[in-house]
Amino acid sequence: MAGPQDVGPILNGIPTGLPDIDPDETQEWLDSLSAVIDEGGRARARYLMLRLLEKSREMQVGVPSLTTTDYVNTIPIEHEPWYPGDEKVEKQIRRINRWNAAMLVHRAQRPGIGVGGHISTYASAATLYEVGMNHFWRGAEHPGGGDQIFFQGHASPGMYARAFLEGRLTETQLDGFRQEHSHVVDGVPVALPSYPHPRLMPDFWQFPTVSMGLGPMNAIYQAQFNKYLHNRGIKDTSQQRVWAFLGDGEMDEVESRGLLQTAANDELDNLTFVINCNLQRLDGPVRGNGKIMQELEAFFRGAGWNVIKVVWGRGWDPLLAADHDGALVNLMNQTPDGDYQTFRANDGKYVRDFFFGRDPRTRKLVEKWTDDEIWWNLKRGGHDYHKVYAAYRAATEHEGQPTVILAKTIKGYTLGSHFAGRNATHQMKKLTLDDLKGFRDTLHIPITDAQLEADPYQPPYYHPGTEDEAIQYALEMRGKLGGGLPRRKVDYAPLQLPGDDAYKAVKKGSGKQQVASTMAWVRLLKDLMREKDFGQRVVPIIPDEARTFGMDSFFPTIKIYNPHGQRYRSVDADLMLAYKESEAGQIVHTGINEAGSMAAFTAAGTSYSTHGEAMVPMYIFYSMFGFQRTADSIWAAADQMSRGFLLGATAGRTTLTGEGLQHADGHSHLLASTNPAVRAYDPAFGYEIAHIMKRGLEQMYGETGDGDEKNVIYYLTLYNEPMVQPAEPENVDVEGIVKGMYRLADADRSGRENNPSAQLLASGVGVPWVMEAQQLLRDDWGVNADVWSVTSWNELRREALEVDRTRFLHPEQQVADPYVTQRLSGMPGPVIAVSDYMRAVQDQIAQWVPSDFHSLGADGFGFSDTRPAARRYFHIDGPSVVVRALQALAARGEIDASVPGQAAEKYRLLDVTAGASGNAGGDA
Repeated sequence: MAGPQDVGPILNGIPTGLPDIDPDETQEWLDSLSAVIDEGGRARARYLMLRLLEKSREMQVGVPSLTTTDYVNTIPIEHEPWYPGDEKVEKQIRRINRWNAAMLVHRAQRPGIGVGGHISTYASAATLYEVGMNHFWRGAEHPGGGDQIFFQGHASPGMYARAFLEGRLTETQLDGFRQEHSHVVDGVPVALPSYPHPRLMPDFWQFPTVSMGLGPMNAIYQAQFNKYLHNRGIKDTSQQRVWAFLGDGEMDEVESRGLLQTAANDELDNLTFVINCNLQRLDGPVRGNGKIMQELEAFFRGAGWNVIKVVWGRGWDPLLAADHDGALVNLMNQTPDGDYQTFRANDGKYVRDFFFGRDPRTRKLVEKWTDDEIWWNLKRGGHDYHKVYAAYRAATEHEGQPTVILAKTIKGYTLGSHFAGRNATHQMKKLTLDDLKGFRDTLHIPITDAQLEADPYQPPYYHPGTEDEAIQYALEMRGKLGGGLPRRKVDYAPLQLPGDDAYKAVKKGSGKQQVASTMAWVRLLKDLMREKDFGQRVVPIIPDEARTFGMDSFFPTIKIYNPHGQRYRSVDADLMLAYKESEAGQIVHTGINEAGSMAAFTAAGTSYSTHGEAMVPMYIFYSMFGFQRTADSIWAAADQMSRGFLLGATAGRTTLTGEGLQHADGHSHLLASTNPAVRAYDPAFGYEIAHIMKRGLEQMYGETGDGDEKNVIYYLTLYNEPMVQPAEPENVDVEGIVKGMYRLADADRSGRENNPSAQLLASGVGVPWVMEAQQLLRDDWGVNADVWSVTSWNELRREALEVDRTRFLHPEQQVADPYVTQRLSGMPGPVIAVSDYMRAVQDQIAQWVPSDFHSLGADGFGFSDTRPAARRYFHIDGPSVVVRALQALAARGEIDASVPGQAAEKYRLLDVTAGASGNAGGDA
């Protein structure tokens, strides 16, 4: 047990281990401070301490800033509002929900099932949720629009219990918790997912939150997007709020804290974080030697947030009022979290002896209290609905800043001594028979011993009936606020999609001018945004690379969104492409911030559901910093059923080689293939981009198709290498472009019909290399080569896998061959597949290719060099394709075995300086 003498000189969440090298001098300083307080009062002492801190900073002593307040409630008792609810009935609702939430998890641990669950998180947060449900959170049917609530993932049983109470879920569904395919009733799965997963429960959950750290980021950008919609005049969101429920342990995640300044800079007073400070991580205390609430207060206050602490319940108020000399507050400030947890794991006598007993003045405060009174009356603030209501109301009335509420609770509260405040409580998933009886008695649930003893693995849920006072009250309160929560709703007006004319310019090609595919896409985007009824729905998202991508021309036209407008004169104000910010700006410019950009993408891409307004996010980024850096966020976006376009620019392992290893993307398509909702394409030319974009818009935002088919994300890789963009060929195979491959250039077989043949497949920037290889094979070796542009290795594989699955599960059905098999069937010669990605990308289709398959790829780390040298090093350039094709033909006995060696020598295959495929370098 740590005492006051064992802690560092300051305990505000930043523990210090500075040694006391002169205890006598230290005591003299402390005595001096005591004398000042005795003679001049606390105000005088405070003034002197602030001056000392000021002088310390001037002399660079390195003391922390005073960003924390005393370890007491932010809102004093005299400022607490009247509580408007029926306290007796609300207590009954909380009790019922606590019981049913715990039984939901406990029953899921019955023999033969054992699927787990988290029983203690909701137990600690029930009051935090119920005050919101009864008094603050607006449902989708509210006239001002619904609030958006990011429920804490591990608290999902409590949300299910609430919905059960309201009649929105059935007992049968509760019993299917975490058995989404195996819990079958009348031939139909009836179940609930483990956590908030909108894709798994699309009418219920709105936001996925259990991948810790993503909830805080996404909530911030959801609140920003609400303001964005309002400021652009698309929807009045002035009455809507975003609430995010987080754990104090979750705040250790870098993502949880990394974007707080965005909320402060944008003055997102429509955003409230509620951090459930039960002082525990999954394994033990969050800050055993420190104070997590004080640390978080300092962090949020320093980031510009309004901070409200809810530390103590009403039972502490008379003690604090009697604490005339501040001894109790001082003791509260000094006690580390590890001790607070130990207090809750013991009894009232232990608290009297080891907390109040540390100072004779505090011991005197409770000398007339019994041990039971100390134990039962002195609750943590997060379990006191009066204190929580006061904090919520203050948060909703605060203007100009986002608010964080730090609410102190007990993990496993009301579950009994085996659970409450124990280090192992997060992993505990079931109760013993004695635990069940004690829990029932604590909550006053009318279930008999006989009912519990009949089957301790399946104790009954409790529902008092629809006519019960508590049920009627719960429904009435939710009715006034706009309906049940959580709830996901899809009701939006279809978009007027661009017509064919919007795609004409990019389909014409670039003539003799060399244009990178990134530039071709930007040109297309400009044309799409000119469409009168569509352009305003596009949300361009750029993480501080607009000039790299040639998008700076958007600055003076559609402008950069800034809720404060532009209050300065830009240094380039006199230039045509001046940097221009506006309250009604359309571009979401997140700075050097890929994680925030994905959060912005998710908010915009789900606006069709969260706001009933279809928006089209187009997030363009360095491809290496997409799936590699933010794949978890993309996965969450898919769970939330986002729609939109991700543009991985500067793609490929050899097209940006001047930047070196970290910028060389040779695997994003492989990473993209792991996300079932992502449709990944690697187009070579502008006209391919046009058809893919058009199909994507039709699929995601058109009036046809069902929900699951529409809830996808299109990923296109774009390149910074200039090349002549060809015009769209006559009768181009549009179906092939969209499905993943089409024949781009047939071999010229006139007079050479009996010559050996090969099939050359390439994607993206690799298509010109195989066009070069086609010519070399013809001119130097007499080989006929057909060239195929593979716009999506991933989509070819997806379709082939579905064919295999159908054949496996329904052998009685006649199923057509996969598309890739159909296209290559009957084509002569071996297949050579190449791209600017590692071989595993091309190898995705190998098993369905009806011929010898050989892949070349950029495997390994990238490096800095010229493009041709890098391609020769990886052996993916035109001559390398030639040699590989000749080797394959020699293995088939169609050419002499010496020919590949001759070719390797002719093209100096091992000499990186001999590479010549593609543009040597330069920005584009």
